[in-house]
Amino acid sequence: MSHQVKVNDSIEFDITSEELSKLDAIKTNNLKYHVLKDNTSYKAKITKSNFNNKTYTVSVNNNSYEVNISSELDALIKKMGFSFSSAKHINSIKAPMPGLILDINVQIGQEVKEDDVLLILEAMKMENIIISPRNGIIKSVSVNKGDAIEKGQLLIEFE
Repeated sequence: MSHQVKVNDSIEFDITSEELSKLDAIKTNNLKYHVLKDNTSYKAKITKSNFNNKTYTVSVNNNSYEVNISSELDALIKKMGFSFSSAKHINSIKAPMPGLILDINVQIGQEVKEDDVLLILEAMKMENIIISPRNGIIKSVSVNKGDAIEKGQLLIEFE
């Protein structure tokens, strides 16, 4: 299996599972890694992630990079003319992981567009941006800023 990686919307390359398994990376703490590549040492840290879009902000030796990672399945779905955003039937957003609500950008009755930022969830010291999967109107917001939440907990419902 391979993954297509795009860095800063300009550099594209493929990484195979075999190449990933050979990567000399050691996790030093939450989301920080020490990587050795071609006898060169790198300090890497994942600073932001957006699971819906499969995008990440990665700091390597204090240089920041925007990274988009997709799999062979993602490529096949795109080739077939489907995408995650085509799932217009989504009526609620549930927590993808346990964490802390840092910010809520919507309120009941507000009209939102696809990809609008709904809220920011901190998990493992990383900010995760939860975006709207479709156009719609917010029916309910089931959490408050500062709430600790569990995986699968209802966050937002659409009308």
